Amino acid sequence: MPVINDLTLLEQAAHEAGEIAMRHFKADPQVWEKDEAAGPVTEADLAVDRYLRDKLLTARPGNGWLSEETEDDADRLGADHVFIVDPIDGTRAFIDHSKDWALSLAVAERGAVSAAVVHLPARGQTYSAARGGGATLNGAPVEVTGTTDATQAEVLTTKSNLAPGFWRGPVPGFRRSFRTSLAYRLCLVAEGRFDAMLTLRPTWEWDVAAGSLIVTEAGGRATDGNGDVPLFNTPQRQIAGMVAGGTLHGTLMGELRRDLSRPGHFTLPG
Repeated sequence: MPVINDLTLLEQAAHEAGEIAMRHFKADPQVWEKDEAAGPVTEADLAVDRYLRDKLLTARPGNGWLSEETEDDADRLGADHVFIVDPIDGTRAFIDHSKDWALSLAVAERGAVSAAVVHLPARGQTYSAARGGGATLNGAPVEVTGTTDATQAEVLTTKSNLAPGFWRGPVPGFRRSFRTSLAYRLCLVAEGRFDAMLTLRPTWEWDVAAGSLIVTEAGGRATDGNGDVPLFNTPQRQIAGMVAGGTLHGTLMGELRRDLSRPGHFTLPG
């Protein structure tokens, strides 16, 4: 059997795992609360995680593995290629019977994402990208917007990110919207349905690894809260927030305070 490329492998795995998730969707799956107020996890999250881990590591046994629902293994830090996976990003939406949850799958090569898929089974949408190959939604190319005026922009973010302490001056007057899944927010920016997204808190790699490549391959920029290109497969498993957008990315970065020395401003824990 011929070896398939990473993007094809991720697409196949996402669709197959999506079928598992859909069997639990709106079927009242068992739910547990994670320790340290880390949010809920369902039997669907765990079933999807098991399937993806088996499928992907069988195909690429030399790869490392980083997933929200798998106990971390430091061996991944020595691997040149690592799968970074969120089995269900937006678990609260999944529990609430909303369609805005996604499977987020990425391959990182020495810290940079090289292939990515974000699959929304309940919506029948699959966003894909490979480094240098552009980004697609269900096979059709997508592109970020060229909006530069923040007062005319639509941005996906939570209300907490509008706290004055994050901004150099007045908070830009963009229109704010929200989706539970960070991966989905990034893809909506890549698709051009929104001008930008931002989250100004320590952010788990599995939430944004796939979506960040999809944005950049759609012609946009996806950086951490300091404006730096994020590095993935790190020991702490987190990056310092994320700001992603088309042309508006530069506008937002110019307005953000970006002060790592101030507590709460893009500071990683511990």
